Amino acid sequence: QVQLVESGGGLVQPGGSLRLSCAASGSIFSIRTMGWYRQAPGKQRELVAGITSGGRANYADSVKGRFTISRDNAENTVYLQMNSLKPEDTAVYYCNAEVTDDSGGYYPGYWGQGTQVTVSS
Repeated sequence: QVQLVESGGGLVQPGGSLRLSCAASGSIFSIRTMGWYRQAPGKQRELVAGITSGGRANYADSVKGRFTISRDNAENTVYLQMNSLKPEDTAVYYCNAEVTDDSGGYYPGYWGQGTQVTVSS
């Protein structure tokens, strides 16, 4: 049993900051990549940022310079620091993890429940 739980979403004014967290727990053998996706009403789900177990990060062009992804491998937790937020950042943000569990099962796209981020004045 593996769970991903996101936290840190909420309402913030344009230009403000928010920090999202996602903690993986349960029968985890290893986690390779972790990432954040988002989906706004009427739009397709998109990759926001991803990070490897070694700390290599990649970002969507729309968030480069504003968002920073990081992770704590010891705690199986990934973070997304979001600065200079814009109304177009409003979406449900989902955590994703590439998980191998203790039974040997491999899950390249294990998802959390999502957390709402709303950027509005």
